[in-house]
Amino acid sequence: MKALTWQGKRDVRVEEVPDPRIEEPTDAIVKITSTAICGSDLHLYEVLGPYLKPGDILGHEPMGIVEEVGSGVTGLKPGDRVVIPFNISCGSCWMCQRQLYAQCETTQVTSEGKGASLFGYTSLYGSVPGGQAEYLRVPQAHFGPIKIPQSGADERYLYLSDILPTAWQAVKYADTPPGGTLAVFGLGPVGQFCARIGRHLGAGRVIGLDLVPERLDLARRHGIEVLDVSEMSDVPSALIDLVDGRGPDAVIDAVGMEAHGSPVGKLAQTAAGLLPDKLAQTMTDRVGVDRLSVLHAALKGVRRGGTVSLSGVYGGEADPMPLMEMFDRGIQLRMGQCHVRRWTDEILPLLSGDDDPLGVEDLRTHRLPLSDAPRAYEMFQKKEDGCIKVVLAP
Repeated sequence: MKALTWQGKRDVRVEEVPDPRIEEPTDAIVKITSTAICGSDLHLYEVLGPYLKPGDILGHEPMGIVEEVGSGVTGLKPGDRVVIPFNISCGSCWMCQRQLYAQCETTQVTSEGKGASLFGYTSLYGSVPGGQAEYLRVPQAHFGPIKIPQSGADERYLYLSDILPTAWQAVKYADTPPGGTLAVFGLGPVGQFCARIGRHLGAGRVIGLDLVPERLDLARRHGIEVLDVSEMSDVPSALIDLVDGRGPDAVIDAVGMEAHGSPVGKLAQTAAGLLPDKLAQTMTDRVGVDRLSVLHAALKGVRRGGTVSLSGVYGGEADPMPLMEMFDRGIQLRMGQCHVRRWTDEILPLLSGDDDPLGVEDLRTHRLPLSDAPRAYEMFQKKEDGCIKVVLAP
């Protein structure tokens, strides 16, 4: 089959690789019909290369048609249409019983001290072949795949794999009071959904912050108040002034480790990228290599007693934090990989009707064949051609 493989920093290629096969009774094989590029895939393209090896198959936002199931898979059969969550969970361990699916004890990568295995996402998370491919082996298929209606465009359901439940969790964690104000840093795909979900779940005012004109325009089209941070010298102070002189009730950081405006973090990431893999891994594990400008702005811009919800990915072990200010202002901080299956039953009814309350069909800017994936990665990273979200068709 054809699959997108990582070959080096900013070097991904579509290659012929062996077809996946059933390896465990709880496996399924899925023929992929649509698979998206996630913003966190760009971390693999740029920063997290030391945890990849040439030939690793990328991608963790896939959906398709079940081709084959193992003997231990019930409730799923060939021909079913499914979306595959990005994290791999058994559904029955101690963590899964508490709906902490991203911490599944059956698939935890204990050798690396990490949580549940992820599709297509480095040795830190199990080196499981990803879904930017024609076919995908799905472990724990007795629990993970989300069955969806046979009718309707793929993009009505595709985002259940990651970015839609990730945004839903971020908004739930933000815990904006009814009628309160939510600010969202970063209007990429997750940030767009955070803003829309915030309005849907009862925030009285939602403010989106970004510096890319196309992203600002898209959010504005969905009734979001937007701020262009490139025109602001002090973002936290501007947020505080804008919201009653005290700041928003909740702030979501939907940007993560590669934020603009963090020269020291960028230098550390660049330096790590020049080292041999083992040394680069040590630097990432033990030194702060994240760009923290957005996280710090979120912590300084939220009101006293407010909540900061983190959905952007961070990877440093020694990142400096303004703890005195966080403590003095009584800020709550919530974060973590999304527990996808915890939220999908809540979200699915919003996708199955004739309306589209979350605007899932108004996010994708590019649909390209899998063969164009290398160009799509470059375009997405450089934010060229108005690129906000890419869907690939194997």
